[in-house]
Amino acid sequence: MSIWFATPTLETLQILSAGTMVEHIGIEFLEIGEASLTAHMPVDRRTIQPAGLLHGGASAALAETLGSVAAYLCVDPQRKSCVGLEINANHVRAVRDGFVTGVATPIHLGNSTQIWQIRITNPQGQLVCISRLTMAVLDRPA
Repeated sequence: MSIWFATPTLETLQILSAGTMVEHIGIEFLEIGEASLTAHMPVDRRTIQPAGLLHGGASAALAETLGSVAAYLCVDPQRKSCVGLEINANHVRAVRDGFVTGVATPIHLGNSTQIWQIRITNPQGQLVCISRLTMAVLDRPA
């Protein structure tokens, strides 16, 4: 059973990302599952830190992008909006090049909050970063 209020296409998600940080750092949505959202991000000059490793902030940006978009897809956008309350990220493995892939899955989908887990892995499937994002679900003004 799908958790989504409405399921857009991957193309729609990319169009919505045009001209934003999501586009600037190269995040690309890959899959909208029944209860997950997947995207990948390049590890290149836009996303590394001076030592040549994937920047922790870039991992957090991927995690926040996935969790925020997923949260938005779970609500009626005519009645509700979602904003981030808190994000944490544990960085467990270094990456120097290639791509990392993030998968957001819900931990809690409530009327006033949502909690998402985002696992970021390297191409070998090894965990690079684990993140948890808490979102506030707000009523839109009438």
